[in-house]
Amino acid sequence: MQEPGLETAQKLGLQENEYHKICEVLGRSPNFTELSIYSVMWSEHCSYKNSILQLKKLPRKGSRLLVEAGEENAGLVDIGDGLACAFKIESHNHPSAIEPYQGAATGVGGIHRDIFTMGARPIAALNSLRFGNPDLQHTKKLIRGVVKGIGNYGNSFGVPTVGGEVYFNDCYNQNILVNAMSAGIVEVGKTVSACADGPGNPVFIVGSATGKDGIHGATFASADLTENSSQDLPAVQVGDPFQEKLLLEASLEAIATGQIVGMQDMGAAGITCSTSEMSAKSGTGMKIWLDKVPTRQQNMQAFEILLSESQERMLIVCRQDGTEELQKVFEKWDLQCVQIGVVTDTGILEYYMHDEKVAEVPAESLVLGGGAPVYERESVRPHYMDKIDEFSPALVLAPDDLIDVAKRLISTPNIASKTWISNQYDRMVRTGTMTSGRPADASIVRIKGTQKAIALTVDCNSGYVHAHPYEGGMIAVAEAARNISCTGALPVAITNCLNFGNPYNPEVYYQFEHALKGMGDACRKFDTPVTGGNVSFYNQSNIHGKIEPVYPTPTIGMLGILDDVAFMTTLDFKNEGDLIFLIGKQNNHIGLSEYLIHIHGIDLAPCPYFNLQEEFDMQSSLRACIQKGFVQSAHDVSEGGIFVSLTESAMCSGIGYQIEIPFEFRNDIFLFGESQGRVIITCKPSNKTELIAFFNSLGIENRFIGTCVGENIQINQSDYGTVQSYKDMYNTVLNHKMQN
Repeated sequence: MQEPGLETAQKLGLQENEYHKICEVLGRSPNFTELSIYSVMWSEHCSYKNSILQLKKLPRKGSRLLVEAGEENAGLVDIGDGLACAFKIESHNHPSAIEPYQGAATGVGGIHRDIFTMGARPIAALNSLRFGNPDLQHTKKLIRGVVKGIGNYGNSFGVPTVGGEVYFNDCYNQNILVNAMSAGIVEVGKTVSACADGPGNPVFIVGSATGKDGIHGATFASADLTENSSQDLPAVQVGDPFQEKLLLEASLEAIATGQIVGMQDMGAAGITCSTSEMSAKSGTGMKIWLDKVPTRQQNMQAFEILLSESQERMLIVCRQDGTEELQKVFEKWDLQCVQIGVVTDTGILEYYMHDEKVAEVPAESLVLGGGAPVYERESVRPHYMDKIDEFSPALVLAPDDLIDVAKRLISTPNIASKTWISNQYDRMVRTGTMTSGRPADASIVRIKGTQKAIALTVDCNSGYVHAHPYEGGMIAVAEAARNISCTGALPVAITNCLNFGNPYNPEVYYQFEHALKGMGDACRKFDTPVTGGNVSFYNQSNIHGKIEPVYPTPTIGMLGILDDVAFMTTLDFKNEGDLIFLIGKQNNHIGLSEYLIHIHGIDLAPCPYFNLQEEFDMQSSLRACIQKGFVQSAHDVSEGGIFVSLTESAMCSGIGYQIEIPFEFRNDIFLFGESQGRVIITCKPSNKTELIAFFNSLGIENRFIGTCVGENIQINQSDYGTVQSYKDMYNTVLNHKMQN
């Protein structure tokens, strides 16, 4: 049989120089199975070949981190009391754009497996979703499928979906973004590593049988979506949450036996990825007999078994004397547990099919940090940023009817309630969620048996990152930290999901490079190191007949720690008569905002005002003020500005408010501008003097602007209407769109 050559390699997604490098590594021409192995392992999805040089510039160390970024399946943070939190966020964008239900469902399943393969029990899930124009029938179909997939899998698996975010923009019309996050708790010292130590130790595959779904899924995720991408449906995996629940319980029980040496989820690239990464990490090799792998279809070929991304499967390296005990655990849970190989000391992966060696490759040559290629692409400042530089605030005239503007803004899709989506998720299973009935800026999940809780949030305003990648990257981290701080918790670490266009586009690579620089600078300031995450390139949509990358969307998943739940702070107004303060620097700066986009039709403008040091100081003082017991409620100022922040707090409680706009500020900018580093807080009248003195002593700008009172909204003595009327508008926007 003639050996495949360069043409075959290129069809599999490899570049010419990569093909020649493979030949050099092997000392010969690769066969088709070996080419298939390299094609998935050297894809961007697995190797991060176009991104790793930038990723390495992010802060990856911290006093609370128990493992560095990339060392394990997920980040691991010491949260005190002998406990650690494992957490991670990943994308499932292309599969969800092609088959939204299964794409989203398997994204949820995969991220949970990353958590429990480390020995942690998942206790919370979040998601960050981006869709196109919600008036399009295609978008509505995608929304329904994605939400149903997330809800059905998460609800059946038994982990609450405690929070998330949803944005709409035409740039996501075809290429939606589905980012899933999971967090779990484990005792320090009781985690399992994704390694393959100990030559002679047996290698097991556990869980579901292997099918043809998901073959070349990693390659599929490392290429542009096109009008023909629906033909790649086999690259979309199929999930079974009930099987995953069994796998969770069996895995945690198996870990408790002490017989497991190493374990890894079979995600992208399936058996290929697990065997190569575990072996490379330990400096070992493996002999794998593919014909012993339980399969769902007959006569599967070697490359199909190797590359399948069938869900609910794990690779386990077991102690030689622990085989029987391991198999008993999985038999108890009615799950397959089959030995398919053995660890060797050669550093070589040898794959056999019916006693015939079908592939032989060095493990180190396949993986990130080993022999996988590394590139730094050309970077060019995007041309549209020149138009942003030309923006003049003087052209933005104040509207005559601010009440009409307020009603229009509260009804825009990016601001209005997303309860049509969140109501399809179970938020209370396992009863740890503390922010279901009492909303807060971040989700609070109690650690049972302690007074401690973790605070979780996902954040990114991609419009800001598009406007200025460096500042937008900083703002994404700062807003996540602000949401954590508003609950009274301390931000401690992040995971990120970096969604960008094609890295071979110099303007996209500029966005990527500069957004990461901004993220890194903000993370260093807040002492929130990056624990891991993933990169999703090749996200683009057809906009008015032209292929355009999606807005750069570096989603930040942040973890905070609340040492005492007694200090948990929510966003709802608490009592009539409470005083309203604006904390943080206020100015007449008009930058990119929902107000500018939807009222003035301007979508190319600079980022809102942002100062990293001011943001850090404000958040530190806010947490300290909460600890003193002065704060009744706290809600950050973000999309929609002060008006939306106040009105959301009012709608959650039914208590109205009256405020006066300071004379030195333009009314529309004060109400609807999105300058960063600001929080609306309320306090009891008896604490007013102490609160002002406290912030003044720290040099933090604070303004008394009004009072919680009645059932209406009054601004500068003008009646804007009842809180209930805004709540009716706010709650029905997405419902109405999805029903039509």
